[in-house]
Amino acid sequence: MEQYLGGGMSEVYRARDTVIGRTVAIKILTEAGCADPDTKARFLQEARLAGNIEHENVISIYDFGEDDRQRPYMVMEFLRGEDLRHAIREGHLGDIQAKLRIALQIARALEHIHSLNIVHRDIKPENIHLSNSGAVKLMDFGIAKTQGFSMTRTGYVMGTPFYMAPEQVVGKNIGPAVDIYAFGVLFFELLAGVRPVAGETVERIFYSILNEPLDLQPLRDSAPQPVCDLIARSTAKDPAARPASFEAVVAEIEQILAGMTTPPPLAPPAPPAAAARPIAKKWMAVVLGIALLTAVAVLVKLLLTPNLPLTLKTPTGDMVLVPAGRFLFGKDKLSVTLPAFYIDKTEVTNAAYKEFCKETGHPLPPQFKEGQPDYPVVNVTIADARQFAPWAGKRLPTAQEWEKAARGVDGKTFPWGDRRDPTRANVTDNDSLGKHAIMRADSFPQGASPFGALNMVGNVWEFVDETVKPVPENVAYFSKHLDPPPGPQELWYETRGESFADDLTSEHYGGLWEEWVAPARWKSPIIGFRCVRDPHAGH
Repeated sequence: MEQYLGGGMSEVYRARDTVIGRTVAIKILTEAGCADPDTKARFLQEARLAGNIEHENVISIYDFGEDDRQRPYMVMEFLRGEDLRHAIREGHLGDIQAKLRIALQIARALEHIHSLNIVHRDIKPENIHLSNSGAVKLMDFGIAKTQGFSMTRTGYVMGTPFYMAPEQVVGKNIGPAVDIYAFGVLFFELLAGVRPVAGETVERIFYSILNEPLDLQPLRDSAPQPVCDLIARSTAKDPAARPASFEAVVAEIEQILAGMTTPPPLAPPAPPAAAARPIAKKWMAVVLGIALLTAVAVLVKLLLTPNLPLTLKTPTGDMVLVPAGRFLFGKDKLSVTLPAFYIDKTEVTNAAYKEFCKETGHPLPPQFKEGQPDYPVVNVTIADARQFAPWAGKRLPTAQEWEKAARGVDGKTFPWGDRRDPTRANVTDNDSLGKHAIMRADSFPQGASPFGALNMVGNVWEFVDETVKPVPENVAYFSKHLDPPPGPQELWYETRGESFADDLTSEHYGGLWEEWVAPARWKSPIIGFRCVRDPHAGH
């Protein structure tokens, strides 16, 4: 034990894992807690439930058991930063987009635990932790329940009053919808800085929850209307009127965020100024010229920015829209115009690639990870990727498409901006990671690109459909690793985005415009791919 961190019925200490040297938190039930059967049962349930959850937005439980005094304990992930209550009070949350990204991570955590048939039942700011990099962790499963199991006695209400759903107040039909209600209340507080429900007594709070509509007025000037609508539906008195699941909530927030980060259409060029002349023919020429320019601008806008959904669901994973228009490309930030396209939100996963192999008879890659369906597929060649893409109704991205999806329109150095921040990506200089290896394809939402694509830096390199001429250093390297060595007629392709084995703070790393090249027959455990799709392409 290195430091006492606080506690009540249980005490929390900072400690060091002597086997692998990492800092951990240890939570130990006190003697008084052990003497209370309900408290002890809840402590053990928290350990069992949370210990079986693996998600980047849920606190990790490494181990649990009993000490030499028969007191239950948990060994947990040690979190740096602050809880959401403190962040709200101190104004540490940032702008509206930063707040929406926090809400999105909370919703993703709840989406995951609901997929495991776990209902948290105590969503509140104190149970949400924010790291210094903006990563969210859901904590405290002490009163959570699994489907078909409840430790709550009939008529005994559990939860924190301000965040309890009406059905939770009366103790009837408590299911996943109570977490959606509590999330709606939390979402309100995250944006407004105050709770939507007030009262001096528990009775007054419960009366308000059961009988009074939520007043959204404090949000009107600061939150977009779709956000207000989502909060209103999430906090509906009738559970059936709330969003059906956190999957739906996540999709709505993602769509709202994508809309806020989508650049406005480029303004048409201003018509040339015309000197005032009394001659009618010249005046008519100016009018007709302006009308023609306006018509052209409208036509261009219709052609380049059709009314497209921001998220596209496909059998092989969600895709996000990259709108039509200009962007800054490459090291020199050249202005390039592209039509609209969709790009996979994540790298192609083992699950999607396995389905492709099953349906087509294509061989699985070497060392294929059957037990990691949500991880990126690796050890594939670009030829393999090219066969997968049309099967999925997609294609591989060009270098320009990949880079626009990763950098946005204004040539960002990293998906999140121009500041080097390794904590936002799966890279070697991210000191918050316990180990450096491939992670889930949907990890690091805090490092999302302006259009919502994940892991476009770090995790695995990604093939793009772009041939390139190798430099002598490339040829020398692969001549040692390929048999036969690359010949003069061999095609070489770009990969983009770095991997978990690379770092962002190296003086050799310039930004998302950088590439690594490999022969077409090369396959590697650190190279995968993602696909793109044209807006009106069929499956």
